[in-house]
Amino acid sequence: MTGFPSTTNRAVLAAATAAFLGAVNAQDTIGFGPYFSLGPTNSWIREANTTLVLPAVPNPQEERLALWPGMGTSGGDLIQALAVSFKDPAANCGASEGQWCTWASTLQGTQLGGTQVPASAGDKLTMSYVYNDSTGKYDQSVAINGKVVSTLSTSSGEAQGWGTAVECQEDACTGVVAAHEYTDTTILLNAADSSFGNTLAINEATSSGLTTSDNGKTWTVDTISIKSHTFNL
Repeated sequence: MTGFPSTTNRAVLAAATAAFLGAVNAQDTIGFGPYFSLGPTNSWIREANTTLVLPAVPNPQEERLALWPGMGTSGGDLIQALAVSFKDPAANCGASEGQWCTWASTLQGTQLGGTQVPASAGDKLTMSYVYNDSTGKYDQSVAINGKVVSTLSTSSGEAQGWGTAVECQEDACTGVVAAHEYTDTTILLNAADSSFGNTLAINEATSSGLTTSDNGKTWTVDTISIKSHTFNL
């Protein structure tokens, strides 16, 4: 998917120049709703973990609505595990009507992805991004209710920002996205950056509060609550 328009998270926005599953043309409709956004940091992000509790898919289930937490990188990539509602989910990941498709993914000029699998409303998607010192890559995984179902590793530089997104494309840009939440979010920086919390930008969302217990190296937020949003594009 493309990136989202947070004014502070320029690292994520700069990485978003291509469309999901194909090139954007003049007829494509793309829109963004609520977000919780951090960055860029004065250091870089070594690890980021969060759990997305899936809401119901939009009704009707149009093409394409995506929920994702993303990291923009110094290499111009967008690391973004995806949960996508498709008009025909069976054709995309073998899902049934009313289910999501989810997978590990990186936007790197083209969209790279791991195995796509079905997921249902109420499922807990744990999306993890970890920098691997031995390979110089980010190892990405998606777990459904604790079971890893999709992985991907990419050479992407160093992650500079992290944020959530609600993204619509095509017919999904006239629908309603249900409220949903992210839990147990942890962002580990390579070095302490006490100013990282000052980069926080929120749109149509609330949180339990961003905290650090080690002077700015590890940042946590227990709950990020994304409000219901109506696209009308």
